[in-house]
Amino acid sequence: MKGNSKMKIGVLVSGGGSNLQAIMDAVAVGALDVEIACVGSDNPDAKGLERAEKAGIPTFVTDYSAFFARWKEGAALPEDFSLETVASRQSLMKGSDPDILKAFLEKRALAEAALLAALAPYKIDLLVLAGFMRVLTPYFIDALNTDSNRPRIMNIHPALLPAFPGTDGYGDTFRYGCKVGGCTVHFVDYGEDSGPIIGQSCFPIESSDDLDAVKKKGLAEEWRLFPDCIGLYAEDRLNVVERQGTRVVEILPPAAR
Repeated sequence: MKGNSKMKIGVLVSGGGSNLQAIMDAVAVGALDVEIACVGSDNPDAKGLERAEKAGIPTFVTDYSAFFARWKEGAALPEDFSLETVASRQSLMKGSDPDILKAFLEKRALAEAALLAALAPYKIDLLVLAGFMRVLTPYFIDALNTDSNRPRIMNIHPALLPAFPGTDGYGDTFRYGCKVGGCTVHFVDYGEDSGPIIGQSCFPIESSDDLDAVKKKGLAEEWRLFPDCIGLYAEDRLNVVERQGTRVVEILPPAAR
């Protein structure tokens, strides 16, 4: 970050918040020089909210289920939401029934507009998805990503992307019989875990390992990797470039900018 001010991050969680805890711990010991401005969740019962509250970090809840219910009741959509535009940009549901796609995007537009409104007062520089289990649509992504060369949404995924996108990365890795597992930190784009990769960490899967052992190894790597990648962003060392038609991340040396 330019000047002496710390970069402000917002963190979204849906469950226990172990990655949030790793980020908070890194900040507490000075390994990560950022300010955690807020922690939000789609789940009122998320334990990650309790972790943040104990640390004195402001929290908020955007209850997606409540907004989905409002959609069914005919709630007005956000004025800046264009179904045609968002549908043309999304890549998660290509070829879907138009009515199903319409419902999917409109319901999320209601929730995402509220999520954006909840984040707005904190003026964050980066949004970190630390186990946030909701798909973000182009409506939300475009609202934050105003500079194509500096994405502002970062996610961690429990697999070595591009292998095994989706919600059960460690399970898919284990069931496939892989001898190596891992995790990936990436920027969020319109696809499913398809954004430019920032960093990856791997671990061996032994013949004696069960799925719980794989998940335990993976989480240990996540807790180390995620704060490191956020730190690179805070130091302005991540450069997104086009390489043979694909957007990739270059990691710049310290003080390169």
